[in-house]
Amino acid sequence: MARKHAERHYAERIGWLRAAVLGANDGILSTASLVVGVASAHAERGDVLIAGVAGLVAGAMSMAAGEYVSVSSQADTEKADLAREREELETDNAFEHKELAGIYVKRGLDPELAKQVAEQLMAKDALGAHARDELGLNEIHEARPIQAAMASAVTFAVGASSPLVLAIYAPQEYLAASVSVGSLLLLGVLGGLAARAGGAGVAVGAARVMFWGAVAMAVTAGVGALFGTTV
Repeated sequence: MARKHAERHYAERIGWLRAAVLGANDGILSTASLVVGVASAHAERGDVLIAGVAGLVAGAMSMAAGEYVSVSSQADTEKADLAREREELETDNAFEHKELAGIYVKRGLDPELAKQVAEQLMAKDALGAHARDELGLNEIHEARPIQAAMASAVTFAVGASSPLVLAIYAPQEYLAASVSVGSLLLLGVLGGLAARAGGAGVAVGAARVMFWGAVAMAVTAGVGALFGTTV
């Protein structure tokens, strides 16, 4: 008796994974950079935390709004393409048959077989066949604005809370250094997990996000120190 083989496809995770990773990464990086910058200006812990909380709230709302607008635009484009394709199927069905068969010929089928495949697929779901094979649209990559917005906002807030927790418990004299090191480690873990979930190299994913995180924090720390001594 043959055993069932359950295949794992990383493409199925692209939609939510992209929004979740982007949100958490931005939450950690932007809030940590903000905290480090303010702390480097010799601000008191209370002022650092106020700035961090404000950054968390503003960042989460910004991420949600930006993701919603971006993905909504994608959804509008997909709907417009489907509406145009539906109209073409109603007005010139024969041409649409030829067009779909031509696509299959380009993919390697002989003309007669391509014609048969096009006819059978269009008999079952003409719009679905053209959406998938002509427009490149399918349910895995379907635009979901609300889902993307919520994922970005929640993951940003979760990520941003980490530097704030570090800022609460770190000694005042080592606040900037503690938040920097702790946040970089968290970024490395997040980058590695995201790479693993997407089927990529863990070390490369972790190193990439840690490098840019270090650059961002170094720049904001420098700006904070500069303003702290001149203002």
